[in-house]
Amino acid sequence: MSAVPLLSVSDLSVEFRTRSGIVKALDRVDFDIHKGEVVAIVGESGSGKSVTAYTVMGILDAAGKVTSGQAVFGGIELLDAPEHVLRELRGREMSMIFQNPRVALNPIRRVGQQIADVLIEHGGITRAEAPKRAIEMLQKVRIPDPERRAKAYPFELSGGMCQRIMIAIALACAPKLLIADEPTTGLDVTTQAVIMDLVTELGRAQGMATVLITHDLGMAAEYCDRIVVMHAGHVVESAPTAELFRNPRHPYTAKLIAATPKPTASLAGLASIPGSLPDLRAAEIPPCRYSLRCERLLPTCSRPLPKLQREEGGLVACWNPL
Repeated sequence: MSAVPLLSVSDLSVEFRTRSGIVKALDRVDFDIHKGEVVAIVGESGSGKSVTAYTVMGILDAAGKVTSGQAVFGGIELLDAPEHVLRELRGREMSMIFQNPRVALNPIRRVGQQIADVLIEHGGITRAEAPKRAIEMLQKVRIPDPERRAKAYPFELSGGMCQRIMIAIALACAPKLLIADEPTTGLDVTTQAVIMDLVTELGRAQGMATVLITHDLGMAAEYCDRIVVMHAGHVVESAPTAELFRNPRHPYTAKLIAATPKPTASLAGLASIPGSLPDLRAAEIPPCRYSLRCERLLPTCSRPLPKLQREEGGLVACWNPL
């Protein structure tokens, strides 16, 4: 692993202006991604996983505003980069697989043309050569009869097939960083495994860094080298996968692991996480956003949340770690 991160996110804070108030979606988020590694960002819905990805990619909703922080990719500060620079990076250096491929794909354009568009725009491929390269990408993601499928529209394909098209588009120009945002949402279990095998196999073959955004700790355990845990806009822990499961240091991480189904355990053995995420529109949000749900609460927890500190094999932000 390179000592210099491919992507370094530090002190990232983001808020959204809504009709019901300002939502403080991210607060001082810190993490690094190195070349070639597969990293999961996990947490409950609303923890800020997708907002983090959209901010890094420069596709944050118009209501969103970055209030502090940096996101440095390959020496380029993404948060201050002009739009034409981000357009050059997206697709060529950084790519993203979205949750719902049927929404992400253009419904009135053949899928082969959509792959060809990326190759022409970012891959330096001529219009004459692009259709052939698009078919090669369909073969790479193991779509049968690629010549025929290239002429299909998204509505003519299954959900799993559309997700493979999204993977082909994302990987067409061999990017250095791939962000997969819940790439198996809505797919059956068998198709989920096929998609994840495909993403990680192609990523490792290209030496690409992959960020998997998921609420599924079991999937993260199977496919990822390292896990970043988020809760209510905070990164609360980061550790190599085996170490995180062997010795979780943050109370929230331990609860997440206990709530994850295991092949040998019964449903009755599953634990729930008490309480719910805090209202991020509130004028006064506890410094530790997990404190209202935490069984290890101490008076010191009312102090500002500490920065991520090294605890044995990983990093944790907690005044009273396990």
